[in-house]
Amino acid sequence: MVASEQTCDVVVVGAGGAGLAAAIEARRAGADVVLLEKNPAPGGSTAWSVGSVTASGSSHQARAGVADDPASHWRDMAAFNGDLDPRDNPALRRVLADAMPETMDWLEAQGLRFFGPMPEPPHTRPRMHTVLPNARAYIVHLGRAARRIGVRVATQTRAVALVQEGGGPGGGAGGRVVAVDCDTPHGPLRHRARRAVVLATGDFTNDPELKGRFMGPREARVPGVNETATGDGQKLALALGGRILNGDLALGPELRFIPPRHKTLTARLPPWRLLAGLMVWSMDHLPAALLRPFVMSFVTTTLAPTPALFDSGAILVNRHGQRFAEETDAPAFALPDQPEQAAWIVLDARVAGLYAAWPHFVSTAPGVAYAYVDDYRRNRPDIFTAAPTLAALGGCLAMPAGALERTVADYNAARPAMSPRPPVGEGPYVALGPVKAVFIHNEGGLAVDAEHRVLGADDRPIPGLYAAGATGQGGLLLKGHGHHLAWAFASGRRAGRLAAAAPTAG
Repeated sequence: MVASEQTCDVVVVGAGGAGLAAAIEARRAGADVVLLEKNPAPGGSTAWSVGSVTASGSSHQARAGVADDPASHWRDMAAFNGDLDPRDNPALRRVLADAMPETMDWLEAQGLRFFGPMPEPPHTRPRMHTVLPNARAYIVHLGRAARRIGVRVATQTRAVALVQEGGGPGGGAGGRVVAVDCDTPHGPLRHRARRAVVLATGDFTNDPELKGRFMGPREARVPGVNETATGDGQKLALALGGRILNGDLALGPELRFIPPRHKTLTARLPPWRLLAGLMVWSMDHLPAALLRPFVMSFVTTTLAPTPALFDSGAILVNRHGQRFAEETDAPAFALPDQPEQAAWIVLDARVAGLYAAWPHFVSTAPGVAYAYVDDYRRNRPDIFTAAPTLAALGGCLAMPAGALERTVADYNAARPAMSPRPPVGEGPYVALGPVKAVFIHNEGGLAVDAEHRVLGADDRPIPGLYAAGATGQGGLLLKGHGHHLAWAFASGRRAGRLAAAAPTAG
């Protein structure tokens, strides 16, 4: 039973990048807009992302003398797909590529500043733009823009059901979506929409139910890096006959270092426009050596260690100093079964020396920087442990006495003479970790048409219901860096404008 009701023109569910973009554009189109967010503050997956947006026709490309266009961007995106290309949605890929030149201008008009463009093969031109100083800048600047023009933002408000009317006696299946029922700290509340509802709640990387259904039981046990990415929008639409496309596809699971206890310099920087402009100038003019400490605070914190470490001879052990999986065969799936769901990457002197310089890096932000073993020693002492012997290393990590030595001896004895993976050699030794297993993002979005209307089981639009960002990905494959955020902003803006132009209910 709903205790109270509020009415507006457009209700947007989810205040990440896609939801903020939708709310801003719907409001600028003249609609009265309410933006609902289940968390205490806006952010979503946008806030913890690397922050890259891939686009053609940007002012940064023009200044760099890069000739580019949406048609080339559209073609190059397909080159990332490989065998999955038949599962792509080329029409939505066209929507994305065509929208991005103007979307980049729009983002900069909101006060955001970018570094780039940077190359990323198989893109044939540099297109990747990274926001400065960090991805929180999207939320801060778009949040300010939304409030400044009169978007009402309701936090700690979880959408629990969509309300349909006009589909038969009592308003059944096939009716128009006219409201969102919510749980709030003050009790149930219904937000009625005169024109439309936009779902922009992200993906379902941290929802065991949807992951188990679309991906499998192993995947269901691995958490998402964004703890609040629970597929709320997908579930709301599924209850009305919507369907999920490409729900089995995801980035991950992969190993990620635990975050530092305290915010790094990069994360602490305020998203001031002047500061971001200074950073852009610095990255264009200052020697790389002066910028390296700043860049490393990002690369050694946010990004995953390369699996190539294991090909080179590193091993993965748990809290008891034991190997628990074949390191080159998706060890992240086995990590949730380990004590504290944590593990450490152990390197001997040879491997540590190998990953001290190019071309062997521990982690990288493509086109920006590479981090080596000594960068982790300097920037992440909380996850860097060194010792002259295996016994000493195990002691530093509070592992049972002799356990790490026995593990290495058993591993080396089991290595066939012609194994491509070398045995663990002499010290001194380095342990990087703990690492956890996480999913980064999932491709499973609702089926939508080119106007971002959610499609029902009969492939006809559900009246009054739109979806944007990961919630409304519609089978679009977003391989490569910078395309998920690009889709969030491009689809969010379009969905917001179209929702504001929808006919009024009744």
